[in-house]
Amino acid sequence: MIILNAIFPIFTLLFLGSLLKHFNITNDTFLKTSDKLVYFIFFPAMLFWKLGSSVPDKGVSVNLCVASILAVVIVFLLSIAVIRLFSISNFQAGTFSQACYRFNTYIGMAIVMNALGESGIRYFGILIGFAIPIINVLAVSTLIWYSGKKGSPGQHVKYLLKALVSNPLILGCAAGLIFSRSHLSFPVFIDNTLTLMTSVTMPLALISIGGSLTLTGLKHNTKFSLLASLLKIMILPIIGFFLLKAFSITGIPFKAGMIFFALPTATSIYILSAQMNSDTQLASAAIMLSTLLSFIALSVVVLI
Repeated sequence: MIILNAIFPIFTLLFLGSLLKHFNITNDTFLKTSDKLVYFIFFPAMLFWKLGSSVPDKGVSVNLCVASILAVVIVFLLSIAVIRLFSISNFQAGTFSQACYRFNTYIGMAIVMNALGESGIRYFGILIGFAIPIINVLAVSTLIWYSGKKGSPGQHVKYLLKALVSNPLILGCAAGLIFSRSHLSFPVFIDNTLTLMTSVTMPLALISIGGSLTLTGLKHNTKFSLLASLLKIMILPIIGFFLLKAFSITGIPFKAGMIFFALPTATSIYILSAQMNSDTQLASAAIMLSTLLSFIALSVVVLI
Protein backbone atom coordinates (compact mmCIF):
# COMPACT_ATOMS: atom_id res chain seq x y z
CA MET A 1 0.00 0.00 0.00
CA ILE A 2 2.88 2.38 0.74
CA ILE A 3 4.11 1.99 -2.85
CA LEU A 4 0.63 2.82 -4.15
CA ASN A 5 0.35 5.84 -1.88
CA ALA A 6 3.86 7.24 -2.30
CA ILE A 7 4.99 6.37 -5.83
CA PHE A 8 1.88 5.80 -7.95
CA PRO A 9 0.80 9.49 -7.85
CA ILE A 10 4.23 10.66 -9.05
CA PHE A 11 4.35 8.33 -12.05
CA THR A 12 0.70 9.08 -12.83
CA LEU A 13 1.57 12.78 -13.18
CA LEU A 14 4.61 11.89 -15.30
CA PHE A 15 2.35 9.83 -17.57
CA LEU A 16 -0.20 12.65 -17.66
CA GLY A 17 2.54 15.06 -18.76
CA SER A 18 3.49 12.69 -21.56
CA LEU A 19 -0.15 12.34 -22.67
CA LEU A 20 -0.73 16.10 -22.63
CA LYS A 21 2.31 16.59 -24.86
CA HIS A 22 1.28 13.73 -27.16
CA PHE A 23 -2.17 15.24 -27.75
CA ASN A 24 -0.69 18.75 -28.19
CA ILE A 25 -2.47 20.11 -25.11
CA THR A 26 0.97 21.24 -24.00
CA ASN A 27 3.88 22.13 -26.26
CA ASP A 28 7.60 22.89 -26.10
CA THR A 29 6.96 26.54 -25.27
CA PHE A 30 4.77 25.61 -22.30
CA LEU A 31 7.29 23.04 -21.06
CA LYS A 32 10.21 25.47 -21.25
CA THR A 33 8.21 28.15 -19.44
CA SER A 34 7.06 25.78 -16.71
CA ASP A 35 10.63 24.53 -16.27
CA LYS A 36 11.81 28.09 -15.69
CA LEU A 37 8.99 28.85 -13.25
CA VAL A 38 9.72 25.72 -11.21
CA TYR A 39 13.51 26.05 -11.33
CA PHE A 40 13.85 29.77 -10.65
CA ILE A 41 10.80 30.57 -8.49
CA PHE A 42 8.55 27.83 -7.10
CA PHE A 43 11.05 25.13 -6.11
CA PRO A 44 13.58 27.50 -4.46
CA ALA A 45 10.67 29.14 -2.60
CA MET A 46 9.49 25.75 -1.39
CA LEU A 47 12.97 24.75 -0.21
CA PHE A 48 13.37 28.06 1.62
CA TRP A 49 9.96 27.70 3.26
CA LYS A 50 10.25 24.04 4.25
CA LEU A 51 13.81 24.30 5.56
CA GLY A 52 13.24 27.71 7.11
CA SER A 53 10.28 26.53 9.16
CA SER A 54 11.96 23.34 10.42
CA VAL A 55 13.91 22.75 13.62
CA PRO A 56 17.71 22.25 13.22
CA ASP A 57 18.96 18.77 14.11
CA LYS A 58 22.10 17.77 15.96
CA GLY A 59 24.56 16.32 13.47
CA VAL A 60 22.41 13.69 11.75
CA SER A 61 22.27 15.75 8.54
CA VAL A 62 26.08 15.96 8.40
CA ASN A 63 26.48 12.18 8.55
CA LEU A 64 23.70 11.72 5.99
CA CYS A 65 25.37 14.16 3.58
CA VAL A 66 28.85 12.68 4.01
CA ALA A 67 27.64 9.10 3.50
CA SER A 68 25.59 10.10 0.46
CA ILE A 69 28.39 12.03 -1.21
CA LEU A 70 30.83 9.16 -0.62
CA ALA A 71 28.40 6.86 -2.43
CA VAL A 72 28.10 9.32 -5.32
CA VAL A 73 31.89 9.66 -5.61
CA ILE A 74 32.32 5.87 -5.64
CA VAL A 75 29.79 5.54 -8.46
CA PHE A 76 31.47 8.44 -10.28
CA LEU A 77 34.77 6.50 -10.16
CA LEU A 78 32.97 3.36 -11.31
CA SER A 79 31.53 5.30 -14.27
CA ILE A 80 35.06 6.31 -15.31
CA ALA A 81 36.16 2.68 -15.05
CA VAL A 82 33.19 1.57 -17.19
CA ILE A 83 34.06 4.24 -19.80
CA ARG A 84 37.52 2.71 -20.12
CA LEU A 85 36.34 -0.91 -19.90
CA PHE A 86 33.70 -0.56 -22.63
CA SER A 87 35.73 1.90 -24.75
CA ILE A 88 33.02 4.55 -24.62
CA SER A 89 33.97 7.40 -26.95
CA ASN A 90 35.02 10.83 -25.69
CA PHE A 91 31.87 12.26 -27.28
CA GLN A 92 29.68 9.99 -25.13
CA ALA A 93 31.86 9.73 -22.01
CA GLY A 94 30.83 12.96 -20.27
CA THR A 95 27.13 12.26 -20.80
CA PHE A 96 27.48 8.64 -19.68
CA SER A 97 29.30 9.56 -16.48
CA GLN A 98 26.84 12.18 -15.28
CA ALA A 99 23.90 9.90 -16.11
CA CYS A 100 25.27 7.46 -13.51
CA TYR A 101 24.94 9.74 -10.49
CA ARG A 102 22.97 12.94 -11.22
CA PHE A 103 19.49 12.78 -9.72
CA ASN A 104 16.05 14.15 -10.51
CA THR A 105 15.39 16.59 -7.67
CA TYR A 106 11.69 17.10 -8.43
CA ILE A 107 10.75 13.43 -8.46
CA GLY A 108 12.75 12.97 -5.27
CA MET A 109 11.01 15.77 -3.42
CA ALA A 110 7.59 14.58 -4.57
CA ILE A 111 8.20 11.04 -3.28
CA VAL A 112 9.69 12.29 0.00
CA MET A 113 6.63 14.51 0.54
CA ASN A 114 4.30 11.55 -0.03
CA ALA A 115 6.30 8.92 1.86
CA LEU A 116 8.06 10.80 4.68
CA GLY A 117 6.18 14.05 5.20
CA GLU A 118 7.59 17.28 6.66
CA SER A 119 10.47 15.69 8.57
CA GLY A 120 11.65 13.88 5.45
CA ILE A 121 11.55 17.10 3.43
CA ARG A 122 14.02 18.74 5.80
CA TYR A 123 16.61 15.96 5.50
CA PHE A 124 16.16 15.63 1.76
CA GLY A 125 16.40 19.40 1.30
CA ILE A 126 19.66 19.59 3.26
CA LEU A 127 21.03 16.61 1.35
CA ILE A 128 20.34 18.04 -2.10
CA GLY A 129 21.69 21.43 -1.06
CA PHE A 130 24.93 19.73 -0.10
CA ALA A 131 25.00 17.30 -3.05
CA ILE A 132 24.19 19.62 -5.97
CA PRO A 133 27.45 21.66 -5.84
CA ILE A 134 29.66 18.56 -5.54
CA ILE A 135 27.80 16.69 -8.28
CA ASN A 136 28.05 19.71 -10.55
CA VAL A 137 31.82 19.80 -10.01
CA LEU A 138 32.11 16.12 -10.94
CA ALA A 139 29.85 16.43 -13.98
CA VAL A 140 31.32 19.61 -15.44
CA SER A 141 34.90 18.49 -14.82
CA THR A 142 34.27 15.19 -16.59
CA LEU A 143 32.53 16.86 -19.53
CA ILE A 144 35.40 19.34 -19.92
CA TRP A 145 37.99 16.56 -19.72
CA TYR A 146 36.39 14.39 -22.40
CA SER A 147 34.98 17.09 -24.67
CA GLY A 148 38.30 18.70 -25.47
CA LYS A 149 36.65 22.05 -24.83
CA LYS A 150 39.28 24.76 -25.17
CA GLY A 151 39.99 27.24 -22.44
CA SER A 152 42.32 27.80 -19.54
CA PRO A 153 41.81 26.10 -16.15
CA GLY A 154 40.92 29.53 -14.77
CA GLN A 155 38.12 29.92 -17.30
CA HIS A 156 36.76 26.48 -16.44
CA VAL A 157 36.82 27.25 -12.72
CA LYS A 158 35.09 30.59 -13.37
CA TYR A 159 32.38 28.85 -15.40
CA LEU A 160 31.87 26.27 -12.65
CA LEU A 161 31.75 28.81 -9.83
CA LYS A 162 29.25 30.94 -11.75
CA ALA A 163 27.02 27.89 -12.28
CA LEU A 164 27.14 27.04 -8.56
CA VAL A 165 26.67 30.53 -7.13
CA SER A 166 23.74 31.27 -9.43
CA ASN A 167 21.97 27.93 -8.82
CA PRO A 168 18.55 28.85 -7.35
CA LEU A 169 18.14 25.48 -5.61
CA ILE A 170 21.39 25.94 -3.70
CA LEU A 171 20.41 29.50 -2.82
CA GLY A 172 16.97 28.38 -1.62
CA CYS A 173 18.47 25.67 0.61
CA ALA A 174 21.11 28.02 2.04
CA ALA A 175 18.56 30.76 2.78
CA GLY A 176 16.22 28.27 4.43
CA LEU A 177 18.93 26.83 6.68
CA ILE A 178 20.07 30.31 7.72
CA PHE A 179 16.50 31.32 8.50
CA SER A 180 15.88 28.15 10.53
CA ARG A 181 18.87 28.93 12.74
CA SER A 182 17.69 32.48 13.36
CA HIS A 183 14.91 31.12 15.62
CA LEU A 184 12.40 33.29 13.76
CA SER A 185 9.10 32.06 12.37
CA PHE A 186 7.09 33.00 9.32
CA PRO A 187 4.12 35.34 9.98
CA VAL A 188 0.79 33.75 9.10
CA PHE A 189 0.29 35.89 5.98
CA ILE A 190 3.77 34.93 4.67
CA ASP A 191 3.20 31.28 5.54
CA ASN A 192 -0.13 31.31 3.69
CA THR A 193 1.45 33.04 0.68
CA LEU A 194 4.24 30.46 0.48
CA THR A 195 1.68 27.67 0.87
CA LEU A 196 -0.20 28.92 -2.21
CA MET A 197 2.99 29.56 -4.18
CA THR A 198 4.53 26.18 -3.58
CA SER A 199 1.37 24.08 -3.92
CA VAL A 200 1.81 24.25 -7.69
CA THR A 201 5.47 23.21 -7.62
CA MET A 202 5.34 19.41 -7.67
CA PRO A 203 2.40 18.94 -10.11
CA LEU A 204 3.88 21.45 -12.55
CA ALA A 205 7.37 19.95 -12.28
CA LEU A 206 6.17 16.37 -12.81
CA ILE A 207 3.90 17.25 -15.75
CA SER A 208 6.81 19.13 -17.31
CA ILE A 209 9.19 16.19 -16.83
CA GLY A 210 6.63 13.79 -18.31
CA GLY A 211 6.19 16.02 -21.35
CA SER A 212 9.93 16.16 -21.95
CA LEU A 213 10.49 12.38 -21.84
CA THR A 214 11.19 10.97 -25.26
CA LEU A 215 12.34 7.73 -26.86
CA THR A 216 14.73 9.69 -29.09
CA GLY A 217 18.09 7.98 -29.22
CA LEU A 218 17.07 4.94 -27.18
CA LYS A 219 17.24 2.57 -30.15
CA HIS A 220 20.87 3.45 -30.93
CA ASN A 221 22.02 3.87 -27.33
CA THR A 222 20.37 0.96 -25.54
CA LYS A 223 23.59 -0.61 -24.27
CA PHE A 224 25.20 2.47 -22.75
CA SER A 225 21.95 3.96 -21.47
CA LEU A 226 21.16 0.64 -19.76
CA LEU A 227 24.64 0.53 -18.20
CA ALA A 228 24.25 4.08 -16.90
CA SER A 229 20.75 3.34 -15.58
CA LEU A 230 21.93 0.22 -13.74
CA LEU A 231 24.76 2.16 -12.09
CA LYS A 232 22.33 4.91 -11.13
CA ILE A 233 19.34 2.98 -9.80
CA MET A 234 20.87 -0.34 -8.73
CA ILE A 235 24.57 0.01 -7.86
CA LEU A 236 24.26 3.46 -6.24
CA PRO A 237 21.44 2.39 -3.86
CA ILE A 238 23.38 -0.75 -2.85
CA ILE A 239 26.55 1.21 -2.10
CA GLY A 240 24.51 3.93 -0.41
CA PHE A 241 22.71 1.40 1.79
CA PHE A 242 25.95 0.09 3.28
CA LEU A 243 27.41 3.56 3.74
CA LEU A 244 24.30 4.80 5.55
CA LYS A 245 24.54 1.77 7.83
CA ALA A 246 28.26 2.42 8.38
CA PHE A 247 27.46 5.99 9.46
CA SER A 248 24.66 4.74 11.76
CA ILE A 249 21.94 6.60 9.85
CA THR A 250 18.49 5.31 10.78
CA GLY A 251 14.84 6.31 10.66
CA ILE A 252 13.64 9.16 8.46
CA PRO A 253 17.17 10.30 7.43
CA PHE A 254 17.95 6.74 6.28
CA LYS A 255 14.77 6.58 4.20
CA ALA A 256 15.45 10.02 2.68
CA GLY A 257 18.95 8.89 1.74
CA MET A 258 17.73 5.70 0.10
CA ILE A 259 15.14 7.60 -1.95
CA PHE A 260 17.94 9.97 -3.02
CA PHE A 261 20.04 7.04 -4.25
CA ALA A 262 17.22 5.37 -6.22
CA LEU A 263 16.10 8.44 -8.18
CA PRO A 264 16.31 8.48 -11.99
CA THR A 265 18.94 10.60 -13.66
CA ALA A 266 18.29 14.32 -13.97
CA THR A 267 16.75 15.78 -17.12
CA SER A 268 19.38 18.53 -16.87
CA ILE A 269 22.04 16.16 -18.20
CA TYR A 270 20.59 16.77 -21.68
CA ILE A 271 21.09 20.55 -21.40
CA LEU A 272 24.59 20.25 -19.95
CA SER A 273 25.62 17.70 -22.60
CA ALA A 274 24.46 20.09 -25.33
CA GLN A 275 26.42 22.97 -23.79
CA MET A 276 29.60 20.93 -23.30
CA ASN A 277 29.83 19.12 -26.65
CA SER A 278 28.67 15.69 -25.52
CA ASP A 279 26.08 13.17 -26.78
CA THR A 280 22.53 14.50 -26.30
CA GLN A 281 21.00 11.37 -27.86
CA LEU A 282 22.59 9.23 -25.16
CA ALA A 283 21.42 11.74 -22.56
CA SER A 284 17.83 11.48 -23.81
CA ALA A 285 17.98 7.68 -23.80
CA ALA A 286 19.46 7.53 -20.28
CA ILE A 287 16.82 9.90 -18.90
CA MET A 288 13.98 7.90 -20.41
CA LEU A 289 15.28 4.46 -19.42
CA SER A 290 16.32 5.40 -15.88
CA THR A 291 12.93 7.05 -15.27
CA LEU A 292 11.08 3.91 -16.34
CA LEU A 293 13.31 1.57 -14.33
CA SER A 294 13.33 3.80 -11.27
CA PHE A 295 9.74 2.78 -10.51
CA ILE A 296 11.13 -0.61 -9.46
CA ALA A 297 14.08 0.81 -7.53
CA LEU A 298 12.00 3.39 -5.71
CA SER A 299 9.36 0.79 -4.84
CA VAL A 300 12.07 -1.35 -3.21
CA VAL A 301 13.67 1.45 -1.19
CA VAL A 302 10.31 2.78 0.02
CA LEU A 303 9.59 -0.68 1.44
CA ILE A 304 12.94 -0.86 3.28
